[in-house]
Amino acid sequence: MALAETQSLTRPELTVAQFREIGAAIEAEVGKVIVGQREVVRDVLICLIAGGHALLEGVPGLGKTMLIKTLAEVLDLHFARIQFTPDLMPADIVGTDILEEAADGKRSFRFQPGPIFANLVLADEINRATPKTQSALLEAMQEGAVTVAKRTYPLDPPFFVLATQNPIEMEGTYPLPEAQLDRFLFKVNVAFPSAEDLVEILARTTGGPRAGLAKVTQGAQLLAMGRLARQVPVPSHVAEYVARLVVASHPDDGAAPPLVKRYVRYGSSPRGAQALILGAKITALFAGRVNVAFDDVATVAPAALRHRLLLNFEGQAEGVTTDQVVAELLQAVPSR
Repeated sequence: MALAETQSLTRPELTVAQFREIGAAIEAEVGKVIVGQREVVRDVLICLIAGGHALLEGVPGLGKTMLIKTLAEVLDLHFARIQFTPDLMPADIVGTDILEEAADGKRSFRFQPGPIFANLVLADEINRATPKTQSALLEAMQEGAVTVAKRTYPLDPPFFVLATQNPIEMEGTYPLPEAQLDRFLFKVNVAFPSAEDLVEILARTTGGPRAGLAKVTQGAQLLAMGRLARQVPVPSHVAEYVARLVVASHPDDGAAPPLVKRYVRYGSSPRGAQALILGAKITALFAGRVNVAFDDVATVAPAALRHRLLLNFEGQAEGVTTDQVVAELLQAVPSR
């Protein structure tokens, strides 16, 4: 990388080479446990570096929970798992005030923190809890704090929510509201492994003990990687392209492609544009570049937009997917 490019960043705590080296080491260590799924690992890692939250969707048994637990171990983060069920209450997540009696007989309330007070929180099968309980995550995800009994308690950084949900067995589930979906930086689809990967999975899980994992980095360095990513400049023509993509996702816009006009009810929010820019910056750094290209935007577009597009009834009835809509947006919206 040219010296002028390195100096264009304002006093980075990490160099681009160090960023790339740490990222590669994290992915390699996770690869000791997770077979294949390189795009999934990369997308989740981008979310963590950007300081965002991720929603992982896939059928049971694909290693979603194992991936998140492995990342917590490799990143040396305080990990907490919340198993969402219909009878889970908001206090089970954020905590509650408990009445304590001192030795002198005086009674007072003391706040007992819930499992949300961790660095990496696994919200397992998040769509199995009621909307009231799901909403307990909203403030934590957006503000990095929780409010109990009119008092606000900040969450120690870094703080990430990685949620999972099962696209099948929808009986007894509560779909996440759009307001909560929008707070996830990425929605990552976990696909079924190939036959070759499945053979390797069988070898690892039916043989000897699991390979030991090394702690590659810590929360402070992860935050430093995020600060470096935010310093990466975005050319004006790339930022304008991202804006056109998001605006064209709305069916009432004149530049919207036919698939959007016919099947989309609501398009992406401005958070979608923010996710595209942040994801593209980190993708560029992983490639050893400090300039964001159109290809970087296209790489992260499905994960950044698929959960922010609301299909109408006709689109749902005809089996149209939001990934198809994103693909048409990328083809139809000119880069210049």
